[in-house]
Amino acid sequence: MPTVAQMTAAVDHYIAHFNAGDVDALVGLFADDAVVEDPVGTPPKQGAAAIREFYTMSIGTGAKLHYVGPTCPTASDLVAYVMYVIVPIQGTPMRFDVIETFRVRDDGKISEMRAYFGETNISPA
Repeated sequence: MPTVAQMTAAVDHYIAHFNAGDVDALVGLFADDAVVEDPVGTPPKQGAAAIREFYTMSIGTGAKLHYVGPTCPTASDLVAYVMYVIVPIQGTPMRFDVIETFRVRDDGKISEMRAYFGETNISPA
């Protein structure tokens, strides 16, 4: 079972590495066989290569993550948190309100990331 500190660190490092544009460090947070479903309902990206491709594309959009909090570690291996993402789309900054969950292994690696948002969570920034 991961500790609360490990789960909180996973969230903190994820946001910091994404916003720094550090794809290598970001992918390094994930287990080799991790799965990313962003947004939930789209085809999952599994494994380091697919996750690297996804985050290279995501960071390349100019998106920036803004932590709202709180980080909510559970009594299991799941942690949830609230954030919003600002993404420039055709020259207009758009805001995506998102709830994300991570499943964190005992070694602190993220084995699953799921992003929950839909059309009603997108508005001009």
